[in-house]
Amino acid sequence: MPRFVILEHDHPHLHWDLMLEQEGVLRTWRLAAPPGQPQTAAEPLVDHRLDYLGYEGPVSGNRGTVRRWDEGSYDVEEERPGWLLLWFEGRRLQGRAVLEGSGITWSFRREGSILSQSDPGDSGSGTGEDSQEQPPDEPLPAP
Repeated sequence: MPRFVILEHDHPHLHWDLMLEQEGVLRTWRLAAPPGQPQTAAEPLVDHRLDYLGYEGPVSGNRGTVRRWDEGSYDVEEERPGWLLLWFEGRRLQGRAVLEGSGITWSFRREGSILSQSDPGDSGSGTGEDSQEQPPDEPLPAP
C-alpha cells in the first residue's frame, strides 16, 4: 500500500497538509481543520517530494514549522474525476474518508469514526519525536 503523511503546519496560519504517495510524488491538500473533524475544507496544492514522508522541522524561506500529525499507509478504493474514496491505516486515522471537489474547492470527509482509540483527540502535536533530518531541498510551496 502507498504511504501517507499529515503534517501540522503553522504558516501562514495553522493548517494540516495531507500528503498521499502517488507515482513518485506526494499529492497534497491543505486541510483547514484537523483531519479528525467530520469534514473540513481541503485546498489542493502542488505535488511535493517524497522527502516529506519522514520530515519534521523548519520549512525553508521562513515558512514556519511542520510536525507529523499522522502517518501510515492508505489505499484508493475508488477514484473518479474530483472524487477519491480512501482507506487509511495510520496511527490516528483508520478507516474510510472521501476527498472530493473541483478546482480549488475540495473537502475532506470522514466516513464514520476513523480516529484510532489509541490516540484520541482531533488536533494537537506531531509525534513528539525529534527529527534530526535536514529540510528537503525543495521547500513547501508558498501559499
